Amino acid sequence: MTPIRRQNLQRLLKPRHVAVIGGRDAEAAIHSCKRIGFEGPIWPVNPKRDTLGDIPCFSSVDELPQAPDAVFLAVPPKPAIDTVAQLAQQGAGGVVCYTAGFSADGKQGGKADQPLVDVVGDMALVGPNCYGLINYIDRVALWPFAHGGFCPGFGAAIITQSGMLSSDITMNQRSVPLAYMVSAGNQSVLRLEDYIDVLCERDEVKAIGLHIEGLQDIESFSRVARKALELSKPIVALKTGTSTIGSRLTISHTGSLSGTNELYLALFERLGIISVTNPAQMLETLKFICVTGIPQGNRMIGFTCSGGSATMLADYAEKIDLEFPQPSSHVAADLVKKLPVIADVSNPLDYTTPIWGIPEKVRPVFEAALADSYDVALIVQDFPLPGLDDSKAFYLNDLQSFIQATSKASLLGAVCSTLPENIDEQTRKFLIAHKVAPLQGIHEALTAINATAWYGRQQAFVLNNVSAELVMVDRCDEVYQNDEWNSKVELEAAGLKIPEGRLVDGMNAAGAAQELGFPVVLKMNCHKIAHKTEIGAVCLGLRNVREVHKAVRTMRADVARTNPELVTDAFLVERMIHKPLAELMVDVRTDSQFGLVMILSSGGALIELIADAVTLILPASDAEILLALEKLKISHLLNGFRGSAAVNKHKLTETIQRLANYVKANKNRIAEIEINPLFVFTDDVYVVDVLMQLRRHAVDKAISA
Repeated sequence: MTPIRRQNLQRLLKPRHVAVIGGRDAEAAIHSCKRIGFEGPIWPVNPKRDTLGDIPCFSSVDELPQAPDAVFLAVPPKPAIDTVAQLAQQGAGGVVCYTAGFSADGKQGGKADQPLVDVVGDMALVGPNCYGLINYIDRVALWPFAHGGFCPGFGAAIITQSGMLSSDITMNQRSVPLAYMVSAGNQSVLRLEDYIDVLCERDEVKAIGLHIEGLQDIESFSRVARKALELSKPIVALKTGTSTIGSRLTISHTGSLSGTNELYLALFERLGIISVTNPAQMLETLKFICVTGIPQGNRMIGFTCSGGSATMLADYAEKIDLEFPQPSSHVAADLVKKLPVIADVSNPLDYTTPIWGIPEKVRPVFEAALADSYDVALIVQDFPLPGLDDSKAFYLNDLQSFIQATSKASLLGAVCSTLPENIDEQTRKFLIAHKVAPLQGIHEALTAINATAWYGRQQAFVLNNVSAELVMVDRCDEVYQNDEWNSKVELEAAGLKIPEGRLVDGMNAAGAAQELGFPVVLKMNCHKIAHKTEIGAVCLGLRNVREVHKAVRTMRADVARTNPELVTDAFLVERMIHKPLAELMVDVRTDSQFGLVMILSSGGALIELIADAVTLILPASDAEILLALEKLKISHLLNGFRGSAAVNKHKLTETIQRLANYVKANKNRIAEIEINPLFVFTDDVYVVDVLMQLRRHAVDKAISA
């Protein structure tokens, strides 16, 4: 985004005047502006009508009093292109291009939609094929339908790639504070990262919600997401549309272990982005952040007036590793004095119905419980339906006691209902005014709190340990496989350890084995063979000359039965390495969208048995690699399992870094290196088997305008 276009986006977001161009849909945008309270002039343009929305029409763009800051454009594709060209010549700020007919793959009527991009100049263009944008703060709605949305003067900026989802979110009955809503459409000019770049700088924006179907420029997105992280503006992302990485460029195991979804999740973790799986969870998480803020940790205290609710809190918290620490001995003793005799002192705490709604009894209980150290306090309350208000005062009494106690303890507070719909609008707004988040649904509430606590930890980790840069690579159309011998020679030169071995013909295999010392491993060395075990191209534990001779004959016959074209007279003879403490799979590959990618996994037979894998976007610091290793199930073996020695993780991390650095230094030649298995010992690491793919033809990475 150029500096001039950035300025024009600012004009579009907060316009002094608005032009609406078109018919019925443009008229709807006028009503939207009036409904939200836009106070500037609105200039309808339609040569066939006298008025739109009771406002006199201009017959053409040329008749407008001056270049408009913002335009809502709802005309067919060809007139839309012509109109955008006229607006650009006049110096208009920006355009919401509601126009349909420009397909999501960038084509219009069978032709590339480049003509629209060509004429936009430095204007900021939202869309095409979008609903538009709403600025709740400054009361501007360039929007073609009736919309809702609650704004207490601050809130989330939500940017979606789905128009209908954006409309649905404005209609939410959750009182999520909204500052801006952007329906990005086809993103022909402005992309998600452009909106993030501008909106994360605004004080009224407390968090950013994203609906992502796909990203066009990972590098640019990473740059602005890092900026938002540095400004402490959390991003909550809902990624939809997952698929497996195509196997066109890889024949390794990683295609089944790390697909597109895993790469997006790795990217989000690298950038401190909270990932959610559904719109409701996105809204609850944004609500908690905007209203309450970021907790220092995940230590919670819960209050309920029901044993069942306390159990539900405890059960779900355990599943997501959210902590409910038990009261200290002196706090527990104090609570016994203040609670009814039927109450059990615990966390979550059921303070029981005998004192429910009685401030002089409930507030001392809350204050006593909060004498211990926590990060968030939560109270569960389901409020009565409208018309059943006889007991509402008791609920409000406990809310007031909770608000006063958390405020006195300087503790973040939230209220959640067991069922999502059981907090009425009046109560939600009352709580928000007191900076207490009204969360709807126990699972949704705890997940939102846990995710936000994760953000607090991850923000510090990323800013201290994660590189701000990615290693981008050119797209590659074709790869070919290197043979194992040459691959290992390369890795040994890069500083990785390999078993001592010899490359010989079949006649000299036994002599090489004697020279190395038994037992040995025999492998057929052929660049066409990817996985040797499946076709009998590897034999382990050969103990003497006779067994080597027999293995050579058997191997030739077994491979020939699979495919005679794979048979060679080149054999790799290696000294067999004894059983390690653990086996890993380490894969580093180049991806034209995400750059350099690493997958760490349990190795050997476990790779397909338990699919235990973690994906990293490179470069990765030692701290990132160590954290990834800890996430693996096999980490128990690395840490020393049932009395066995722990591995030297410094040496292991050093080996993994050397591999990553080698691929980085040769990214224009190497497409992928998969080591499986990597034998890990207490103080040593060996590359036992390797699959290396080289790039035959690298083409320049496509750079979008």
